[in-house]
Amino acid sequence: MVSKFAVLSSVSLVAMLIGATPACAAADPAPAAQDQAQAPATSAVEESAPEDVVVTGFRASLAKAADIKRNSLNVVDSIVADDIGKLPDRTVAAALQRVPGVQVTVGDNNEIVGPIVRGLPDILTTLDGREIFTGTGRGFAYQDLPAEALAGADVYKSTSAELIEGGVAGVINLRLHKPFDFKGFTLAANGRAIYTANTQEVNPVLGLLVSDRFDTGIGEIGILGDISYARNRFDRPVAFNCDFRSGTQGPPGAAGVIAPTCVGGVSQEGTYERKQGNLALQWKAAPGLEIYANGLYTEYVSRWASNFLIDDVFGGTSFSNVTKTSQCQDYNVGSDGFYQEPGKFRPDGTPIPSFRQNLCTASGFTSNNHGGFTSTQAHFDRTQVYIISGGAKWTSGALDLAADVSYQHSRVRNQNFILDIFKAGNGITTNVQTNVNGGTNFVDTANGLGDPANFALSPLNQDNIRDIGKEFAAKVDGTYRVGTILDNIQFGLRYADHSATHQQSLGGVNPDGVRGTLISNVSFLPADFLVHSSGIPSVNGNFGVIVPNQDQLRDPAIQDQLRKLYGLSAGWPEFTPDRAFAAGEKTYSGYLQAGYKIPFGGSIELDGQIGGRFTHTERTISGAAYVTPAPTTAVPNPAAVLTPFGAKTTDDNFLPNASARLKFGGGLQARFTYARAIARPSFGDLNPGLSYLISTNSLILPAGSGGNPNLRPQKSDSFDATLEYYFSRNGFIAIGGYYKDIKDRVISQSQVETINGFDYNITRPRNVGAVTLKGIEVSAQTFFDFLPGAWSGFGVFGNFTLADSKVNTVGDPLFGQSIQGVSKYNYNIGGLYDKNGLTGRVVYTYRSGYYDENYGGTNVRPVGQTLILNQVRPNGRLDASIGYEFQKGVTISIDGTNLTHAKYKSYYGDSALPRDTRFDDSSYSIGVAMRF
Repeated sequence: MVSKFAVLSSVSLVAMLIGATPACAAADPAPAAQDQAQAPATSAVEESAPEDVVVTGFRASLAKAADIKRNSLNVVDSIVADDIGKLPDRTVAAALQRVPGVQVTVGDNNEIVGPIVRGLPDILTTLDGREIFTGTGRGFAYQDLPAEALAGADVYKSTSAELIEGGVAGVINLRLHKPFDFKGFTLAANGRAIYTANTQEVNPVLGLLVSDRFDTGIGEIGILGDISYARNRFDRPVAFNCDFRSGTQGPPGAAGVIAPTCVGGVSQEGTYERKQGNLALQWKAAPGLEIYANGLYTEYVSRWASNFLIDDVFGGTSFSNVTKTSQCQDYNVGSDGFYQEPGKFRPDGTPIPSFRQNLCTASGFTSNNHGGFTSTQAHFDRTQVYIISGGAKWTSGALDLAADVSYQHSRVRNQNFILDIFKAGNGITTNVQTNVNGGTNFVDTANGLGDPANFALSPLNQDNIRDIGKEFAAKVDGTYRVGTILDNIQFGLRYADHSATHQQSLGGVNPDGVRGTLISNVSFLPADFLVHSSGIPSVNGNFGVIVPNQDQLRDPAIQDQLRKLYGLSAGWPEFTPDRAFAAGEKTYSGYLQAGYKIPFGGSIELDGQIGGRFTHTERTISGAAYVTPAPTTAVPNPAAVLTPFGAKTTDDNFLPNASARLKFGGGLQARFTYARAIARPSFGDLNPGLSYLISTNSLILPAGSGGNPNLRPQKSDSFDATLEYYFSRNGFIAIGGYYKDIKDRVISQSQVETINGFDYNITRPRNVGAVTLKGIEVSAQTFFDFLPGAWSGFGVFGNFTLADSKVNTVGDPLFGQSIQGVSKYNYNIGGLYDKNGLTGRVVYTYRSGYYDENYGGTNVRPVGQTLILNQVRPNGRLDASIGYEFQKGVTISIDGTNLTHAKYKSYYGDSALPRDTRFDDSSYSIGVAMRF
């Protein structure tokens, strides 16, 4: 893995190679290439964009991104598409990872997802200046919108009054193409064939854009249509260890060591399709008057499965071939070998036994004659987003006015049919080697899970979800240009009516009359009902295990036959009230902001803006949860009662902001910004209901999640300062520092909760009080235009971010720890080529270690330690692309992603106790793009 110190070994290397990438950045509220729905251009970006904003090639897209960064009064970075239908990376989130301070993760479908800005996920996403979200959440699932549809994306790291409130981390604005972006008739088509290494299959990506503008008797009219389609077969293998426990309470032969309770894996495999279509109409109805309308539809459909396997190594008759490491220390252990904090008591007042044991980590062992199970979670997921919008922009003299109305509907439908099967008669032998290259390797033999004989039925579970989110929004923005030291006055009003409903049914059964029935004795199941899953490299030598066929588990006929066998009704069960909520939120906001410009003579000038945004929010949420009443003498063990929950809240927030930019001339400038921001809790996080699978399998500790109706909104005060030098059309060096003071930061925490007599590892959100986040960003990019001939096509870019975060709430378990999900170091470094129709890019992206969960399970803990953080190891990825325009308007390109085969690896707080290894995919593609 590339060391960060190698990249930062000299100041000169930083200055030359660390630079802003064409990845993401915040867009100006309304440069020429953006939708009129956004605030007037002078509020964030000087009007310097050419009329025709179509750019091609790395050099042009980097230059445009640099223009946005330079001219904005906020701290922003941008990515601009290299050509129509060609964002620099294959997905929106993948492109955003190139922006200084943006970090990402890899999702179950092997796509890069979940961009966070300077370590924080609380981002407001807008589409052409309008809020966009997925389902009942406030965030946007970037997989819902294809990268092929975008003209660019902008990351606002500092905010100002004209921007919609809702993100303490910042705002990401995604921009679609508009017909007036182009001079006249434009036809662009692109196609790509993508080969993924994990599946060894080829998948298509297709896109088509047609745009034209006409002079008519009623003014100039522009019409644009854009469609895209992608299909991908994916496979993301994961190997994991269950909670580590003391072998002294385990099978004979394991005394004195700690080892995983079970070893397992999951193959996340299936297919997704992504469809998108958008229409845009622009009409210059009269001088100074423009009317527009837009429509967008996106659909993401996935048929996939999580194929689990568990070897119950602690359930065997003995351990053998045990090898120990030299890492030994004292642990607090309960009578079951799991963690038990000393001094705890049962509800009846009797003490819970806790023992201090000196234990050594096992580096390898063999578990003999144990059991195991596999499971197929057969998913059918579908997300649909509709957005309709329209408005007008009017200019008269010194006054600009813009009005916009939009309606959004987001629907999420997830169905998950789960069947567990187990190896009857046990008899499995498993050889385990722990902490091999930061993970665990194991092979089960002798009647193992890869042998189809003697599999029997175990629990059946069903999970059915329907989420709907809707929003009607209307806003008016205005700018009055004064032209003195007071350069302009901006003002605006916005109203939004946002609603969300969540419905779910969830449950499992494992009846005595069915449990243990051999699959071979179930007459209605097809002969090919049991199949081999795709392999996991560190499990059984990459040989798949036996699992139920995911396609057949999605077959309604087979589902109903299985339901009947398990004593359930046909069809998906009705949604249950304890797993449902309905929420509504009305927001009224207004802002006033003044822009100023003070010349000091020569080329020195100071400009900026001072303003504030006021918001009033009215919120209702209703749901229900099972609550266990307090015991009484008459009823010592009361049953849980379904208890309705409802709340109405209002909050008012004033969000001031100020910025100053001092331009020295010659491309040198400095800026300072201050802004207050808020992030409201998501509706799902406020819902008190629980979501968990009924405990039906004794081999694992079941998990679930719940909300917290007592969550408070997060608030931040942010300060940014930068020094920037733009020495050419596409070259700059920038260094900046930032500081955020955040109150009521929300994190997720898991802990064991007892529900109906079973223990569950339940994850809930909670506030952690005050946290601070501060750091440094360095970025640069340039092409070597001074070199002779073909050498002048070479260029470099890079960026480095240091994020130093800390929880400051005294008494909180996380006091002194960094913020969840924040990597201290993050950098991109790359080389470019763009000359004579030949383009190329090589980029290495690095993210240092971080923790993504405050783990509250049963994993053993050393004496004196109660906190276990799921630590993620450092990770780096190498991507590359090369293209050639062999005929004007026709380009062929080849791309590769994750060429280093980087993996996600985590451990239970101690690097000797590995948890997950996730084998992220590598892909290779060839594509053709045509533009006329």
